[in-house]
Amino acid sequence: MKLLPPLPPLPRLPGPRMSSALLGATALELAVLVGHLVAYPFGLTPERRPPRRPTRPARTGAHGPDGGEAAPHAATALPLAADDAPPVVLLHGFIDNRSAFVVLRRALTRHGHRHLESLNYSPLTRDIRAAADLLGLHVEEICARTGHSRVDIVGHSLGGLIARYYVQRLGGDRRVRTLVTLGTPHGGTAVAPGAGIHPIVRQMRGGSSVIEELRTPAPGCRTRFVSFWSELDQVMVPVETACVDHPDLDAVNVRVTGIGHLALPVHPTVAAAILEALDAPEAGEDTATATGSSTGATSAA
Repeated sequence: MKLLPPLPPLPRLPGPRMSSALLGATALELAVLVGHLVAYPFGLTPERRPPRRPTRPARTGAHGPDGGEAAPHAATALPLAADDAPPVVLLHGFIDNRSAFVVLRRALTRHGHRHLESLNYSPLTRDIRAAADLLGLHVEEICARTGHSRVDIVGHSLGGLIARYYVQRLGGDRRVRTLVTLGTPHGGTAVAPGAGIHPIVRQMRGGSSVIEELRTPAPGCRTRFVSFWSELDQVMVPVETACVDHPDLDAVNVRVTGIGHLALPVHPTVAAAILEALDAPEAGEDTATATGSSTGATSAA
């Protein structure tokens, strides 16, 4: 029996190819995830609040113009030191807690930031607006306790969106000097369509009512925005959605290379850039270093 000639080999179909940068970022993401799972239980409990800033005692015994005892003056906070930086509020992402900021918190402490506040919002939170309102109450309490009139906020992912809503829609620009966001879906993300069963995830999608509210005019907003985004962030789809793009906002978008979504709050290069953003003077304090532009762009390798 005559044998048939062998069939020619089938052409090799093109398949997905991961670049070395993406492989490295994925490995780092897995390492960060493992470390975060270990630390996660320690961040479930609320942070212990430091004592209220010392105040001057109320004045008693003073005499009014009619010779009687004048009403005592309310206690006032002691004057702040000239180099006393505003408190920094750390706000975690979806289904997370304050343990996400363990590394960043240490970096901030080493560089002289003494007032650090990590806030946990409930994983059962169903509305960004409600979470932003609660953030506002926390910020007021922090200002009253520390004697500062303004704070800085660092928000990761959903935390950054909650903070932006508070600043832009609830008058929080009166209290927030600088808002730093890390991998935050400012323009809405199309990732994980199956996760849309959760209301707050649906609000993070492009075209949601919350995202559309953040596109509305915000004239006179006093908060400056610094947004970190990575081209290897698999949670932000498209990746540019993590940039602040609004004509009324004083915003700088910082491109980060080589890392993914989970690594943004723990990477030392990002931490150094966050410190630089928080330590930058406000417009009017040092005109030589004031940002000035509406929506700038820079990068952190």
